[in-house]
Amino acid sequence: MIGPLSTGLILLSLLVGIFALVSTIRNRAMSRPLLVALGVLEIGLLVQAGFVIAALVRGEGPAETATLIGYLAGSLVIPPVAAFWGIGERSRWGPAVIAVAGFAIPGMVGRMLQVWQGLP
Repeated sequence: MIGPLSTGLILLSLLVGIFALVSTIRNRAMSRPLLVALGVLEIGLLVQAGFVIAALVRGEGPAETATLIGYLAGSLVIPPVAAFWGIGERSRWGPAVIAVAGFAIPGMVGRMLQVWQGLP
């Protein structure tokens, strides 16, 4: 895994979460900028997934490969599911779903880093 990319993804997802939380507090529905931010986050997660898969194919990686793949797959699924849910919910709770997703991704990316480094 690439440390700076992971750090950037953590920061980006926290910004998305804060942006969505502010929209929720302001009683706003899902907005286009919020959807674009989720799309950018998903692209970053896909790039990270490409690097992880390439490293695993080369034989690099942790002993707990299944755990890493689980966190990787989960992190890839969260933004699209949150986007569809947020679009479907036309009240202020749509951005609230995005906020939860934005705050869940840093935990998953951080845990992937720990698994990659062999930490318990």
